[in-house]
Formats: sequence, C-alpha cells, structure tokens
Amino acid sequence: MSRRPWARSLRTRLLVLITATLVGVCAALALTTVLAQRAYLLGILDDRVNDAAERSVGAAALHPELPADLAFLREGGHTEGLLAARLDAAGHLVAAAVVTRDAAPRTLTSAQRAALTGIRADGSAHTRTVPGLGTYRVTALDASGIRVLTGLPMDDVRATLGRLVETEAIVGGAGLALAGGVCAVVIRRQLRPLDRVAATAVEVSRVPLGHGRITALPRVPEPDTDPGSEAGQVGAALNRMIDHVEASLAERRRGEERMRRFVADASHELRTPLTSIAGYAELMNRVAPDLAWRSVLAESARMTELVEDLLLLARLDEGRPLQTAEVDLAAVVAEAVWDARAAGADHVWRLELRPDTPAPVTGDAARLRQAVAHLLANARVHTPPGTTVTATVESTGSRHVIRVRDDGPGIPPDLLPSVFERFTRADTSRSRAPGSQGGSGLGLAIAAGITAAHGGGIGVTSAPGRTEFTVELPAAARQLRLHPLSPQTAP
Repeated sequence: MSRRPWARSLRTRLLVLITATLVGVCAALALTTVLAQRAYLLGILDDRVNDAAERSVGAAALHPELPADLAFLREGGHTEGLLAARLDAAGHLVAAAVVTRDAAPRTLTSAQRAALTGIRADGSAHTRTVPGLGTYRVTALDASGIRVLTGLPMDDVRATLGRLVETEAIVGGAGLALAGGVCAVVIRRQLRPLDRVAATAVEVSRVPLGHGRITALPRVPEPDTDPGSEAGQVGAALNRMIDHVEASLAERRRGEERMRRFVADASHELRTPLTSIAGYAELMNRVAPDLAWRSVLAESARMTELVEDLLLLARLDEGRPLQTAEVDLAAVVAEAVWDARAAGADHVWRLELRPDTPAPVTGDAARLRQAVAHLLANARVHTPPGTTVTATVESTGSRHVIRVRDDGPGIPPDLLPSVFERFTRADTSRSRAPGSQGGSGLGLAIAAGITAAHGGGIGVTSAPGRTEFTVELPAAARQLRLHPLSPQTAP
C-alpha cells in the first residue's frame, strides 16, 4: 500500500507548517518593504525630474524664437545622464540630447527618440526604456507654448532596490534557518512526552496477553500524565486503559484458576467412587459374569480415563513441573507404535527411524509416550480399516521432530483451526472404525499440552489422502517450560 503524502509524523507536519508560515510572513514583509522603498525612491526621483524640467523650461524660455534650442544643456551643473528634448505643438520631438560626462550633450538617435514619443506635456511622470541609455523617469512641461521633456536615469533606484532585495534574501534566509532550527528543537522537546506515551503503548501491544501469566504491564511515567497538557491527557488516559486491562486480566486469571480448581477437585472427587465402582464391578464379574456387569466395568473404565485426562489437563494448565530425565525419543515412538498395532490390527502401521541419528530429549518419558499414543489413536479412530499410519522421527540440529501421517480421508478444513482445543470431535465427514465409540475429544488437547510443557510445538496439515501431525521438541539439555504454550495449527 502506497504511503499517502500527508501521512507523516506530527513532528514533521508541525515543522513544515510553521516553516511555511514563517516563509509566507517573511515573503510578505519583504515584498511590502521593497514596494514601499520603491515608491519612496520614485517619489524622490520624480521630484528631481520635475525640478530639472522646470529649470529646463525656464532656460528655454529665454530664447522663445528658437524652438529646437537645447543650449541650456551646455551650462554647468547638470546631472550626468540628464535627458532633455523640445516638443512642438503636436507633441513631436524637435530636438533631443543627453548630458554625458566631460563632453558636450549628445544628440539622441532616431531609435532613442522613438522611445520618448507619446508623452503629453502635462507634468505627469512616465517610465521609458531608451535604447543604449537604460530606463528613465521622464516628464514634460508646457510653459506659454514652450514645451520641454526632461528625464533622469533610474539606475540608482534599481541598484538600491536590488541591494535591498539581496539583503532581505540573505537576512531572511538566515532568519528562517535559525527559526526552523529553534522550532525543530522546541517541537522535539515538546513532543518528547508523546513519544514516551507511544513507546509505552507499543510495549503494551507486544505483551502476550493471550497466554501466560502477566505480572505487570508497563505504564506511562508520572511526569508524562500531567492533565495540563494534551500529551499528559493522552498518557493519563493510556494508564487508565492499562488499569482496566490489568483488572480484566486479573479477573480472567481468577476465573481460570477457579475453573482449574473445579476440574481438579471434580476429578479427585470422581476418582474415588469410580475406583469403587470398578472394583465392585470386577468382583461381580468374577463371581457372576454377565454382559451387564461387563458393560458397567467398561463404562467405569471409560469414565476413569476421562477423569484422568481432565486431571492431567488441569495439571498442565497450572504449569506443574514434569519429571525430567533424558529420554530416547525413537524408543518412545517405537513403543507407542507397537501398542497402537496391538489396538488396531485392521490398520497398516509403519515406523521410520534412522538408527545412525540419535534423538535424545529431556523430559517425562511417560507423558511423551502418552502424547504420541494420542496422535496414533486419533489416526486409528478417525480413519477406515486398511489405512496406513506412518510414524517417523527426524533430527534437525537442536530439535527433534515426530511425524504421524496417515492416508485417510483427511480433516475437514473448518475443523483444523480448533483441532487442538478440548472436546473437539470430528463430524460425520470423517470415517470411524466399525464399532468404535470415538474419543472424548481430549486426546489432541493433551498431546498439545504435553508438547508445550516440554518447550515444543505441535501442528497439523491435512488434505484428502494425507493428514500429518508434527511434534517438534528441543534436544536434550534444555530446561522444561513451566507455562504451556498454545498449539499452532499449520496452514
């Protein structure tokens, strides 16, 4: 996704906005100054032009019989570059000349004269560009029929305005750079509390709230929760939200603990009467064997197995440490496959091991065997007779991998995300062995809990004709995890 041009940090946007505002203000001030200075300088120049025009008209009035006389330009005291011309009644130039340095006045060329046409003798100021001479400020006066046009160059005005613009540009640029630097520092210091608030929010977002025991969530420091500032208000609001989250987590934890205690207590309370029922049923079966007593014995055994499974899950949830010893994972898998072959003779069982690659892990051998047995039992119960079930053990560096694969019909896609949850049972789309009553829905949850308690992970991939469960366990000499992890389902 392309980044929007305006989706930038608040610090950058503030700095750009303030800089743009300062640039606009400085540009407006500079333009106003230049225009005011230009008007002032042009006013002074216009006064000088009017004075020169009045003197020229006065000098020309001394010889009214000479309409083209410019002899007054030869008199001393004229400014270099002074331009004078005589006009007839129609306003056409009769004679025109310009005062030069240390030389007689020079007559204007036809092109220069053409640039001065069209000026009425009403005393108004005009700006004209004369070829070869530059820009002039000119005016024309009429005194009793004697018409004289006079002009002075604008070079001084233009040079002054140019130096003013250059000075303003240098001073304005330096001022903007200084102001921008100061603004950047001030904005950074003022937004620093907001950065700390954002860092706290990021740190809270990285806390695994879904599992494990959360001791205390990070909070915004007290100096950054001042309600007198906007950043402080955000920090205080974030701390209140964190308080609510911690309260909710504590309540959830208390509810989970109550549920675990209930399951554990219920399992303990059910174990004693179930043991008695099983004992009496076995005794009666020996004294007077009967189908009903055999059913009672079978159901009591089934209930006892269910209670044991619930008790094991409760212990795993509590994070109780397992027995630790070095276990040969290949031997554990081999024994589990041997037992599965005895329980499911109508399936084809295969064991693939590499005798040259040992697979030692540190853990509880009985629990690891129980986890593998549940995976094999799941393959046996939920696949039709004749299905081939293959168990393999692989070693990949610091981890060992158990794979249980079958070529059955597969697991429905909608069941995959919850296959390791408790009491999850397959729907009618998966075949079951004839006469089988199915499991309690706790086998895969127990396998996942035992795997997580050993610091490993479990996953599953399934498609029609191939279902594979994968158990990854760390190699030996690695400490057990006391807090079980949530199982991950392979995509």
